Amino acid sequence: MIPKTFKEVIDLGDGREISIETGKLAKQAHGSVVVQSGKCMLLCTVVSNYQASDVDFLPLTVDYREKFAAAGRYPGGFFKREARPSDGEVLTMRLVDRVLRPLFPKDYHAETQVMIQLMSHDENVMPDAMAGLAASAAIQLSDIPFECPISEVRVGRVNGELIINPTMAQLKESDIDMVIGASEDSVMMVEGEMGEISEEEMVEAIKFAHDAIKVQCAAQVKLAEAFGKKETREYEDEAEDEDLKKKIHEMAYDKVYAVAKAGSSKHERGEAFAAIKEEIKATFTEEELAEIGGLVSKYYHKAEKEAVRNLTLEEGLRLDGRKTTDIRPIWCEIDYLPSVHGSSIFTRGETQALATVTLGTSREANQIDMPSYEGEETFYLHYNFPPFSTGEARPIRGTSRREVGHGNLAQRALKGMIPADCPYTVRVVSEVLESNGSSSMATVCAGTMALMDAGVQLKKPVSGIAMGLITDTETGKYAVLSDILGDEDHLGDMDFKVTGTADGITACQMDIKVKGLSYEILVKALMQARDGRLHILGKLVETIAEPRPEVKSYAPKIITRVIPGEFIGALIGKGGEVIQDLQKKSKTTIVINEDPDTEEGIVEILGTDQEGIDMVLKKIDSLLFKPEVGSAYEVKVIKILEFGAVVEYIDAPGNEVLLHVSELAWERTENVTDVVNLGDVIDVKYFGIDPKTKKEKVSRKALLPKPEGYKERPPREDRGGERRGGGDRRGNDRRGGDRDRKPRRD
Repeated sequence: MIPKTFKEVIDLGDGREISIETGKLAKQAHGSVVVQSGKCMLLCTVVSNYQASDVDFLPLTVDYREKFAAAGRYPGGFFKREARPSDGEVLTMRLVDRVLRPLFPKDYHAETQVMIQLMSHDENVMPDAMAGLAASAAIQLSDIPFECPISEVRVGRVNGELIINPTMAQLKESDIDMVIGASEDSVMMVEGEMGEISEEEMVEAIKFAHDAIKVQCAAQVKLAEAFGKKETREYEDEAEDEDLKKKIHEMAYDKVYAVAKAGSSKHERGEAFAAIKEEIKATFTEEELAEIGGLVSKYYHKAEKEAVRNLTLEEGLRLDGRKTTDIRPIWCEIDYLPSVHGSSIFTRGETQALATVTLGTSREANQIDMPSYEGEETFYLHYNFPPFSTGEARPIRGTSRREVGHGNLAQRALKGMIPADCPYTVRVVSEVLESNGSSSMATVCAGTMALMDAGVQLKKPVSGIAMGLITDTETGKYAVLSDILGDEDHLGDMDFKVTGTADGITACQMDIKVKGLSYEILVKALMQARDGRLHILGKLVETIAEPRPEVKSYAPKIITRVIPGEFIGALIGKGGEVIQDLQKKSKTTIVINEDPDTEEGIVEILGTDQEGIDMVLKKIDSLLFKPEVGSAYEVKVIKILEFGAVVEYIDAPGNEVLLHVSELAWERTENVTDVVNLGDVIDVKYFGIDPKTKKEKVSRKALLPKPEGYKERPPREDRGGERRGGGDRRGNDRRGGDRDRKPRRD
């Protein structure tokens, strides 16, 4: 018997719908829903342990997976099952996690898992845009403590019209690709890329998305009420001691405020704060610390956070002595690494990124193989964040989710400035060497300079900045901070990264930690970010004003040629022998792709030696060489036959044609070698296809003057029925019988 189900339908306003259903699947989970749009179906479950973990944070795991069966496909690789998550799946996990995490109670420490699976794929629906809705709906159906429903939507803009959850086809035409996460009354997360839009246009898109999210939040409330809203579970609150809290505050606040106001470096400041904490702990006995040590640390950090925030709100000063709009000192350098194709160093305060660029052919494109998307990237960026960049020693266990997310943000910031006709596959790698605030934005700046240093013809340089926010809800005071430090990110209420050119925004990533951020503050933050971006952009342009006109001498040069499809096989050769031999001799890399639309061959030639590239081009030209009827060409004799000579066009090596013995000279030629010999270079005239032989015809005698008194021989049919070689009109050889009857002498 199929169990009773509960369902809510959300109208997207353009004929499309999203449904949320519960009651049929995964009923042992604490909350489960199926979210469907078209044929796309997501199953989301949430489970949270009833016992708190022995940690002082929320151990939340958000997992998003796309099953290949959902698209009727097999997983690639040797083992035919899904394994580690792809970068695309990791990015979706991060989008959902960043909106959910702030809405759990701060003292809720139970292990919690949100698992989202793509169970059925629709090529016209992008599933990641519905993952946040699915996660929140599942939590609303559970007894897990959670502040309020949220949702996420994607916003695109095609021909000036904003669209909620555009299709992949629409997104290709869109100049905006943003995912916005929000509750009914607050925007909490923004991430995306844009085609140099203005700050006002970005705010308009966020408002448009928020209106759609409000409808989706209301639908979750209705579904939970219809299903039967569960009572929120009780859990053990964190221990509190108001007297101890007050005591720690009195001991720490003024001292922390003084250190914060001193404007010291990260290392000095960290040591000073640690010394204050140790001084406070020294006032307690070992027995007391064993009992309340956790509370002492907790209350100290609260006092530290309050002091640092008040310093900025009351005096407009920051931990390193800057004012709210100041940018840290910047120095840049290009061409630092002598053997890479492009390199740069960008240092801003205590944050440093070293970027490298590598140029390759389409063979080096990054292949993306997901159930919801198959394709390739010819521009991609990888971001590495080693532990030494923050003065730490810790295990390295593969690429972290953070590295994937930060690299993706920098890639989105830059990719729109790569020209469409760039012949290379371009890989940028950012090595973060120091970090104290926004290494992802340092990556954007270093990447811009490295690309220009490599000779990639960027349309415009791109810079990036991280903005922060400190608010006091009681007094209404707030401060927008430009170029935030790591501590300001941790202690502040917003982390807002914005990248762009001098003409507009290319990418952004925003996480808001407070409720009810007004659009007025958001606009102020965006405008202040613009001023900071332009300041940083000026430093980049001082270092390298425009891309190098050509790639470096030791960097590979790439030439692209298009050839008719029928010549692809000739260039490759039997078993690849022609192209392999050509690559070996020319010391180049040759890649041939077939255009599926035109069936033409796109030939990429990559090499550092121009002579080698020219050799390949010459081979292609020879394959494509088509002589014109009536034109004369220089040829070389490469083979002598009894009935003529095989000649090769000098301008197209490999292109051969038969020069018949009758076309050597006006006089009768008994032996070919009486006129030409092997290796001779002569001129011939091209006559096109001979209607009799159906083969190409060339003539040497046509370029020579006729001998005086020369008479044309009559056509063969007018010479008494005789044919040269002794045959009659029927083509029979009268000598054939005699030869057959006589034994052959060797």
